Amino acid sequence: MAGNPSLWGMTFRTLMGGLAASMWLACQAPSAPKTMTLNRLHPSLAQTVESMAYDTVDIAQARQSELNDVALWVADMLADSGHVDLTFICTHNSRRSHLAQVWAQGGAEVSGLQGVRTFSGGTEATACNPRTVAAMRRAGFQVAVLDTVHGANNPTYDVSMGKDVAGMACFSKTYTDEANPQQGFGAVMTCSNADRGCPVVHGAAARFATPYVDPKVSDGTDEEAATYDARCRQIGTEMLYLMGEVKRRIGSKGTKG
Repeated sequence: MAGNPSLWGMTFRTLMGGLAASMWLACQAPSAPKTMTLNRLHPSLAQTVESMAYDTVDIAQARQSELNDVALWVADMLADSGHVDLTFICTHNSRRSHLAQVWAQGGAEVSGLQGVRTFSGGTEATACNPRTVAAMRRAGFQVAVLDTVHGANNPTYDVSMGKDVAGMACFSKTYTDEANPQQGFGAVMTCSNADRGCPVVHGAAARFATPYVDPKVSDGTDEEAATYDARCRQIGTEMLYLMGEVKRRIGSKGTKG
């Protein structure tokens, strides 16, 4: 090559062309929000969250509008009082509402939002479905049975997102249960049945609907785990987007309290 300037020039141009292409691709690829803080999460959960952050750009415009309505209310509440409670509601409090609860709290954590508390409930109580628990574990949450005070068939699970982050107690209950806020909370309906059957949520300061398809449709099939993982990821991605939007709206001013 040293004796052939033409060949050297071709090689140089090829290398520079490859470098330019790599730089172009890097500029085109969506990047995880720089404001996300992952260091307090369990390592496997941090990996999941980081990968989901890229998916937020694919959320449909109409869905973003629904999530933005929630984010605006949350941001206003944080700006006014420094704290906000969100209760996610579905019919049985067994699948979607629990996933929304843990992912919304996770979204608040990685977005650095203080004063956000998340809860879940149903129009009736059953149990936090074991398939839901399994999907949480596969996503990187650490889940253990805390107690069975609500019955052997409705254990309370301690859901942990990080060793230095407060755990979340998950068990099936009605949204009016004493474990949930009774006044001033934001009610987020995560299923169409609850949305239709519960047009008024007693005690709620605001009511929103962000329904999800029930992963129960795949129970007992070969697609069961994949369906639950897909719903878990969808809900997680949207809660990351929602809390990131809250953070963007309140900016660098932070919150009171």
